[in-house]
Amino acid sequence: MNGKIALEEHFAIPDTIQDSAGFVPGPYWEELQSRLLDIQDTRLKLMDEHGIETMILSLNAPAVQAITDRTRAVEVARRANDTLAEECARRPDRFRAFAALPLQDPEAAAQELNRCVTELGFVGALVNGFSQDAEQGDGQDLLYYDLPQYRPFWAEVARLDVPFYLHPRNPLPQDARIYDGHPWLLGPTWGFAQETAVHALRLMGSGLFDEHPSLQIVLGHMGEGIPAMLWRIDNRNAWVTVPPAHPAKRRFVDYFTENFHITTSGNFRTQTLIDAVLELGSERILFSTDWPFENIDHAADWFDTATISEADRVKIGRTNARRLFKLDR
Repeated sequence: MNGKIALEEHFAIPDTIQDSAGFVPGPYWEELQSRLLDIQDTRLKLMDEHGIETMILSLNAPAVQAITDRTRAVEVARRANDTLAEECARRPDRFRAFAALPLQDPEAAAQELNRCVTELGFVGALVNGFSQDAEQGDGQDLLYYDLPQYRPFWAEVARLDVPFYLHPRNPLPQDARIYDGHPWLLGPTWGFAQETAVHALRLMGSGLFDEHPSLQIVLGHMGEGIPAMLWRIDNRNAWVTVPPAHPAKRRFVDYFTENFHITTSGNFRTQTLIDAVLELGSERILFSTDWPFENIDHAADWFDTATISEADRVKIGRTNARRLFKLDR
């Protein structure tokens, strides 16, 4: 299929490149580093070869979210966003941008999102999970975005009417004891999905979407496992009639099917895609590759031949993204 749009596609700047060093074995690091720092050369060639018309680019992980000094987090986010804006301006027909945000400081993050959307033409934000802030502890305290101090930030996201991509990061060592002795479970194997799914469920349970029903959140990797668990999340021990222990007013399946979209990034399995279509509908699924951590050819070759209807292939591959990110404007 030609004309695909991909939206979990990463780059790095010198300030953040080392954050990705541990995600591949040593001999592969040179190649991954080259992929992350390249935008206009190999990336474009691969897009042309595999029918990808547009990539929406975002900063690598955890990057800004792991900078415990607020001032530096703001500076690095702004530098990354300015760099990305310059790169996109070179090929506006091929690249669009997600803002990196210093959510250690919710007010600064709202201001930076506003600048990126209204001045730089970005189409949303991608944030790498929880943030760490030395001003709220020892820099190890985890800031999840269901916390009360983030409500004004979410109000600005809703006002700007742009999607928010909640991207994974690993749990901190003190919260990862379940993985002790099994480090292979961290990262994309399992840790990323578990961490991100809990964060997304916290947002749903907090009542955020009752307060801001127009908010749209994007999750990668076929929804980080949530689609398969929606019924159980809402119906566990259904014979026990007790009030909900969270502020949310509706079922989690309602929030997930009205306030969330998912992408195919890094999860190229047709059975999983079909299950997601059954749970969410094809209108809420978006093609992505997860370049440069996954191969563009692996993603595109699978998607172009997946046993789904051609109508769904066009929606997932292109038109859903054009609508969600208002790319026709």
